Amino acid sequence: MSRPRIVTPVTPELVRGAIELEATERGVRPHRLPAWARTQWPDEQLAMAEAQPSGVRLAFRTTATAIELEVLATKVTYAGLAGPPDGVYDLVVHGRLVARSTSTGGHLLTIDLTTGAHDLRTGDVGVVAFDALPPGAKDVELWLPYTEAVELLALRTDAPVEAARSSNRRVWLHHGSSISQGSAAAGPSSTWPALAAAAGGVDLVNLGFAGSALLDPFVARTLRDAAADLISLEIGINLVNHDLVRRRVFGPAVHGWLDTIRDGHPATPLLVVSPLCCPIHEHTPGPSAPDLTGGGLRFVALGDPAAAESDLLTLSWIRAELASIVRERATTDPHLHHLDGLELYGAGDHDVHPLPDQLHPDAETHRLVAERFAARAFAAGGPFDA
Repeated sequence: MSRPRIVTPVTPELVRGAIELEATERGVRPHRLPAWARTQWPDEQLAMAEAQPSGVRLAFRTTATAIELEVLATKVTYAGLAGPPDGVYDLVVHGRLVARSTSTGGHLLTIDLTTGAHDLRTGDVGVVAFDALPPGAKDVELWLPYTEAVELLALRTDAPVEAARSSNRRVWLHHGSSISQGSAAAGPSSTWPALAAAAGGVDLVNLGFAGSALLDPFVARTLRDAAADLISLEIGINLVNHDLVRRRVFGPAVHGWLDTIRDGHPATPLLVVSPLCCPIHEHTPGPSAPDLTGGGLRFVALGDPAAAESDLLTLSWIRAELASIVRERATTDPHLHHLDGLELYGAGDHDVHPLPDQLHPDAETHRLVAERFAARAFAAGGPFDA
């Protein structure tokens, strides 16, 4: 016979990896940007991305053998494609992934990539359930999906829970694009930043925003104000995707970002990561555009390769510029470091592990990138060496 469930409200003490929790009528909604920053842009893409809780997890200690999380998710699909797979929730016990589950119900947001139109259909509250867990005291992390926004209503268990004890681990604050948010990782604890954090023994705060790593000033100020022992910035691919800025603007914008972050973290190890290999944009400017003609979603570059020598951005140019900026600033900032993204995923890797949609890595590539990042950043002598 199953034991009765104990209902525990989701409070800030139980949540790690979020910048802020928004109180709702029935629970809380994790955010990865603070409320003041969420008023400073008109972009629905960023609003959607920051509310998808990549890297956010509930952390608690319990003897429970059954754990349920009541949620109201907002799932995302695209017109002309099959409906979205349900977002994945990972249950990690004593640092080891032991189970994956999905939620029932939820709202459904359909986006037309050709027109930008949005259609939201409301749905019901769902439950994420994990059963038959081993008895005894357990340190549990329940990782939330990186693909859908979630409102957390209640945690139900068959034994009491208490907030996880302080780990005294260093906090790693990371910012980047959809590759950092998770893209096609197998689950929320298997994005490359989550895997690298586990390898490095650090607590992750993931500010990877799909399609929205655009050097926005309010994001720099969020990074400035957040608690962090280590900071990394994956910069470049979204600026090309959107064909957003020109070369004249790029350098000063990067300098401004680094200046802002240094206002709050003057001596924190800060690692600038240049773009991973993406063949469609290595020497061809943006913008990128979705291509649905083959029955699936792929992306193509619409820029003119002949214009790459003008004032337009390409990934190869951004890599050289970021290396130059960091080299120049490091003469007076010994805690600033650079990592060439091609060391994480290069042209040779693309031959073996191609990007399925021409932009985003698959689950195996997330693991490869994580292993390489950990080997370069957290190893002895690396910028994040303890």
